[in-house]
Amino acid sequence: MLVSYQWLKQYVDLDGISAEEVAEKLTRGGIEVDIIHDLNQGATGVVVGHVLECRQHPNADKLNLCQVEIGEEEPVQIVCGAPNVAAGQKVAVAKVGAVLPGNFKIKKAKLRGELSQGMICSLQELGVENKFVQKEFADGIYVFSDDVEIGSDALEALNRYDQVLELDLTPNRSDCLNMYGVAYEVAALFDKEVHWPTAESSGTDGQASDYVSVEIDDIEKNPYYGATIIKNVKVGPSPLWLQNRLIAAGIRPISNVVDVTNYVLLEYGQPLHAFDYDRFGSNKVVTRLAKEGEKMVTLDDVERTLQADHLLITNGRDPVAIAGVMGGATSEVQEDTTTVLLEAAYFDPATVRKASRDLGLRSDSSSRFEKGVDPKRVREAAARAATLIAEVAGGTVVGGVVEAGELAIEEPVVSLNLPHMNQRLGMKLSHDEVAAIFDRLGFAYTVENDTFEVTAPSRRGDIRIEEDLFEEVARLYGYDNIPTTFPVGGTTRGGLTDYQQKRRKIRRYLEGAGLFEVTTYSLTSEEKAKGLQGENEDYLPIRVAMPMSEERSTMRTSLVPHLLDVVQYNLNRKQEALFIYELGSVFLSKEETLTKQPEEREMLAGALTGLWTEHLWQGEKKAVDFFVVKGILEGMFAELGLSEKVTFERGEQPGMHPGRTANVKVNGRAIGFVGQIHPERQSELDLKETYVFQLDVESLLAEEGTEVAYEPLPRFPAISRDIALVVDENVTAAQLQQVIEANGGEWLKHVYLFDLYEGEHMEVGKKSIAFSLTYFDPERTLTDEEVTAVHEQILKELEASTGAVLRG
Repeated sequence: MLVSYQWLKQYVDLDGISAEEVAEKLTRGGIEVDIIHDLNQGATGVVVGHVLECRQHPNADKLNLCQVEIGEEEPVQIVCGAPNVAAGQKVAVAKVGAVLPGNFKIKKAKLRGELSQGMICSLQELGVENKFVQKEFADGIYVFSDDVEIGSDALEALNRYDQVLELDLTPNRSDCLNMYGVAYEVAALFDKEVHWPTAESSGTDGQASDYVSVEIDDIEKNPYYGATIIKNVKVGPSPLWLQNRLIAAGIRPISNVVDVTNYVLLEYGQPLHAFDYDRFGSNKVVTRLAKEGEKMVTLDDVERTLQADHLLITNGRDPVAIAGVMGGATSEVQEDTTTVLLEAAYFDPATVRKASRDLGLRSDSSSRFEKGVDPKRVREAAARAATLIAEVAGGTVVGGVVEAGELAIEEPVVSLNLPHMNQRLGMKLSHDEVAAIFDRLGFAYTVENDTFEVTAPSRRGDIRIEEDLFEEVARLYGYDNIPTTFPVGGTTRGGLTDYQQKRRKIRRYLEGAGLFEVTTYSLTSEEKAKGLQGENEDYLPIRVAMPMSEERSTMRTSLVPHLLDVVQYNLNRKQEALFIYELGSVFLSKEETLTKQPEEREMLAGALTGLWTEHLWQGEKKAVDFFVVKGILEGMFAELGLSEKVTFERGEQPGMHPGRTANVKVNGRAIGFVGQIHPERQSELDLKETYVFQLDVESLLAEEGTEVAYEPLPRFPAISRDIALVVDENVTAAQLQQVIEANGGEWLKHVYLFDLYEGEHMEVGKKSIAFSLTYFDPERTLTDEEVTAVHEQILKELEASTGAVLRG
């Protein structure tokens, strides 16, 4: 919203108060002023001149020699190249010594041999943007009306000494999208009175009902419509004061009738529309919803295809305007218009917003309707506009207004409890101080004990609850005046829950192990949602109601597919070794049609590919394999104190390598999987050998871990024994290790798997697995006989439970 300081001064007495002070006060009061535009831009020495004579330059076809009276003893000669310069005009003249915007200084000069003592200026040369210049002056000089005084300050006549405040309004302060609201705001902040022009239209010469009737088909979308008739108008340029006001507000003047509707829009915040009554097509105004696919040409000469929920203004047959958005080209006011049908209506904000968005057509009118206009001002704005049209276009207002529907004016009553407000704001305001603030705001109120019953005016649609009044009091009192106070009451020491601490342990461990955390989309495609789900494979994909694309149409049930996308993206950019993980949520449901919110479950997933270690100097290289990833997970489980509860079992998962995949279980319950992506899937994604894992974090961290216990270094030596066992190929190392640990007693401290052999010199269907066992007693030195007894017991149990025999 652009606010002219000079225009604002007509409504609020700002003598002795600069535009900068107004901007500062507004900003501190919650209405931020982004910038103050100085329209003058450093120009000086520009006066109103009268062209006495204009003749062809003797040495140039496109130049004219003008004798111009500028209020001095003698006329001056000026060479001018503007195509529209002519004798008898009053123009803006930059005298010798004048300075124009851009620090352009005017000097005496000779142009093609003829003396030029100044410059006849266009509006652009005086700092007016080209988009705000009327069409007739866009390519030439500006011509004043005859009522300006020769030799007077042209910059003042053109309002170039004005300053314009650019307001950055939040959506809740639509009341300041007009001069009316800004004037109330400034008056309240400076404790001033608002002086508002009268808006009475005394119609004569017949009744408007003799010219037009109004009918509303959908009262919910169009609660009120009023039509006023102004006849005998003469369309032409607006008076200079009106043009100046519009240009300062960022609107290009068009004609006196249209300019008045824009002026009242800025003044009252009520959008109006002027139709050419004779081009309207009938004497009936009907507002209705559009027919699906119906077409009309709007004022910008674009044919619009309408939808069934777009509200239209029609002549009973054809659309002549899109309600609240833009008028039609067939009924616009033109140079030969003599009778004006003036529309002042209240349209449903949501309906206007949808039409504006659907058509890609945003206007000053739609931006105000969609935020909600003040229903109290609809009739008043129409009367103001009718009076101004009669004044500037010489028309006659026909008596009465033809209306349909009703204006529902609701002014909510909001209670404010003074002690509660003081407690919330940390202040000690008295009844009188609060009452004075409401008086300044123009809010009606009653007081009983400590409670104010405040009636919020209809122009302030943002006042609905007690906290809104708290804010009004605080900002008018001054945020800078609110005292600084310390919090009173008990404090609670912050801390992390057990779950949060464990999650941090997981992050620290994985990052310490060399993995990088990534974050991927929670939305995926339906195809990816069905892949690599692990233990979640029984759940159904969940489609979102309004997807941004098919690639983001479904809520994910697994983290792995998007991690593979990250791997693919990086491999395509020559990142050959990639180790990543993600902690994120998946969304699970078994319902085809959702009747309740899906379950949100936190998962941990990772993807690794490329060389895990590479020591070029030693000639060592090791690629990621199953045991590298399994080892990372085992280290993480050890960090969480869950090593004794977690087991890995050979398993199969859709999309995973059938021989290099294991299910991860905690106390026998599956919580995830680890393994290699199936070679076919790797080929589809153009991946190298890639390993992934996915774990249910919530199930994992719900388990109680073993507390870390520290022991002193042993004072007595340990005894190590190695055993190589020949077993059936379907017997796993984990099974053997469980038997060893279960029968090793208190002296067996460590069991390490160090060898696996299959092939030559081994019986078909058999394999050799070797373990190193470490025994010691922290209180004494063990004897060979004692260790041998325990060792033999382990071997005996291994043979009995797994069929293992010592390798010869």
